[in-house]
Amino acid sequence: MELNINGKAVTADVPPDMPLLWVLRDTLNMTGTKFGCGVAACGACTVHVDGQPVRSCVMPASAVVGQKITTIEALGSPDKLHVLQTAWIAEQVPQCGYCQSGMLMAAAALLARKPKPTDADIDEAMTNICRCGTYQRVRAAIHRAAGQLQGAAA
Repeated sequence: MELNINGKAVTADVPPDMPLLWVLRDTLNMTGTKFGCGVAACGACTVHVDGQPVRSCVMPASAVVGQKITTIEALGSPDKLHVLQTAWIAEQVPQCGYCQSGMLMAAAALLARKPKPTDADIDEAMTNICRCGTYQRVRAAIHRAAGQLQGAAA
């Protein structure tokens, strides 16, 4: 099956019903996307499909053929972090870090949709679970990143 992942055409010889998460992690060795619950509840596996946040643990790979898939590996690079990644660091969001790739992907989709989100917007969009409970820091980091993006646009 031919997939478009992070702007590149990738061929994966997998069953059509294999969840996208396992295609990414086990077949393509892209381990930034995490397995959390397996039932689309926690959000650790969040990726973008055509710009929308999707829980990859329940998304059959065949359902995303012909669509643009973006994973945490494409959000930033070690040399040039995404504004959300720098805000995450500045606000000291990560503790254990397990949920962070999914959180960052959900936050990036939110900022693409709403460049100046309110607290209510953030609460509605960020349905990912963080067992460490850093939700207030997540909110602060999203506001920080939104402000930086607004400043860059001015």
